[in-house]
Amino acid sequence: MSRKVKILGTGKYLPRRMVHSSELDKKLGLKEGWSEKKSGVSYRHYVDTETASEMGANAARQAIEEAGLSIHDIDCIISASGTYEQPIPCTATLIKIQLDLVNTNIPCFDINSTCLSFVTGLDTVSYLIEANKFNRVLIVSSEIASPGLNWDQKESCILFGDGAAAVVVGRSEADEASEIVASLTETYVEGAHYTEIRGGGTSLPATSYCADNHNEYLFDMNGKAVFKLSSKVIGGFMKKLFEQVPFKASDVRMVIPHQASGLAMRIMRQKLGYTEDQFMNIIATHGNVISASIPMALHDCIKQGRIARGEELMLIGTSAGLSLGAVLLVY
Repeated sequence: MSRKVKILGTGKYLPRRMVHSSELDKKLGLKEGWSEKKSGVSYRHYVDTETASEMGANAARQAIEEAGLSIHDIDCIISASGTYEQPIPCTATLIKIQLDLVNTNIPCFDINSTCLSFVTGLDTVSYLIEANKFNRVLIVSSEIASPGLNWDQKESCILFGDGAAAVVVGRSEADEASEIVASLTETYVEGAHYTEIRGGGTSLPATSYCADNHNEYLFDMNGKAVFKLSSKVIGGFMKKLFEQVPFKASDVRMVIPHQASGLAMRIMRQKLGYTEDQFMNIIATHGNVISASIPMALHDCIKQGRIARGEELMLIGTSAGLSLGAVLLVY
């Protein structure tokens, strides 16, 4: 089902602290160059004093300005993030405070499907806009991965960075081509435990933390298993996705993938049959910023003039679950 929804503006914020892969090589006792070669990341950013809500608000202000709107034109704020500033209240509420909207009653809520949170948020919001529930929605993905990394897992800890991205979404005018054409998400639960943080929820609460189980509260990923399963299902997923639309995968002007790792994106691009010019890649200067990766890459794609209004765009990625998700849209 297509929806007359338009991306009105985008924004991005990166923390002040830049961390080069050579610094991680020293931290991990590795040969210089190992981290960059393995991850595809030259440098990433880690928070210094920034909070998730501060970063999200900074990205949001830019997105609202790019949309030519005022903050008071927004009628809903959604945090679409895989991490959160605190368990309660939702991060969207904290972002609203940072945006000085304390005297308004616009609703705030969070959507979390880990790395696919932005894609899920955009897909969900598009139906709400189509149904006239909201007019202009601010979707913010603000991620702080660095405190939860397990430095004993060298192949995963070198991948991640911190940062935020925001997108303002609204209704397209009748004479505009902009729309969401189709979307698809599938979850393959055989991969549910390939990527997880087991501690911090009700099964292993914060009060159970101790020196003996501290790894349970850190990020844990079986990268080879994730890659094997996603490679197995991507073909059938793409077939189902493009069965919904009147154009072929080759007609897509730009693909905005989740910035999982340099190797993962290279193999995905080859499997999907896209050229490097069609495949937005910012991994070298950002790392994997969880759910913010896709809207960050979208922002850079637009700012660099690599996509124009009326052209087809695909947002696609994987997330813990294991899930595959994509949105096809006309920008």
